[in-house]
Amino acid sequence: MRIVVVGGTGHVGTFLMPRLVEAGYEIVNVSRGERQPYQAHAAWRSVEQIAMDRTALEEQDNFGAVIAALEPDIVIDMICFTQDSARQLVEALKGRVQHFLLTGSVWVHGHSVQVPYSEEEAREPFGEYGIQKAKIERYLLDQARRYGFPATVVHPGHIVGPGWRPINPAGNVDLAVFEKLGSGEELALPNFGLGQLHHVHADDVAQVFFRSILNWSNAVGEAFHAVSPAALTLRGYAEAVAGWFGQEANLRYLPWGEWIKTVSAQDAILTEDHIRHSPSASIAKAQRLIGCQPRYTSLEAIYESVSWLIDHGNLCCPELR
Repeated sequence: MRIVVVGGTGHVGTFLMPRLVEAGYEIVNVSRGERQPYQAHAAWRSVEQIAMDRTALEEQDNFGAVIAALEPDIVIDMICFTQDSARQLVEALKGRVQHFLLTGSVWVHGHSVQVPYSEEEAREPFGEYGIQKAKIERYLLDQARRYGFPATVVHPGHIVGPGWRPINPAGNVDLAVFEKLGSGEELALPNFGLGQLHHVHADDVAQVFFRSILNWSNAVGEAFHAVSPAALTLRGYAEAVAGWFGQEANLRYLPWGEWIKTVSAQDAILTEDHIRHSPSASIAKAQRLIGCQPRYTSLEAIYESVSWLIDHGNLCCPELR
């Protein structure tokens, strides 16, 4: 079958596209043509590359028609951020595709009530990103259940892997946090360090997409979390990272109002967003319905990412154990 992937050179696409090529699918990647995959793979030579400006085409209400003209059997949208973007594709692809898959986010859940939360939990998103992703999910699943549109939504956690900065144990992307833990320097964490993060290796997200395609009858009309088997607390994460460098974590805990004075304004915004969400998502549904089995725990995925950063000179840390 012919699969059109929108935004396939990103982190998840780096792992998904080779899977699809090796499984025998004909693949077309639609992007701006400005990015190479994070890792080289011979399979990319079999991927047809089409450059286009999605934003400009959407402003003309023409993006869906352009994608439909490529005559796909399956469409995978990796970079949809508004309901109107999704609508343009759905209206153009109705009755013309066998499967439509889209990247959501565990941010659709907003605040947790019980953890780990399932895909069936009520949605109470906050923040523009989570609100928009929840609107997209609601729209697509309504189209699937009321009108038979063959949609599946995949909700990743914090994606990590080679070439990617992990969300660090302070809940932001400052690489100095890893350097402090690697050298035994004191690291301040907000509150008691019990906020949660739920990472996932990009290859495990790719697995959810791939197995959704293979298990079409169980995947259509459904949303699936794509996360590692368990979330991490900031404190536990920091202690594990320090141990990778043969250190004992030197941690200090500060009330939120004091902690934000120790970091940049941008880092404080990122950390607040992450600990307010404190995601902890269940993967039981993807295991049960489409046979997904994550290859990486959160710490294994982060370890691989940190190793890549050290090897490529992005982190000034001693060698990992």
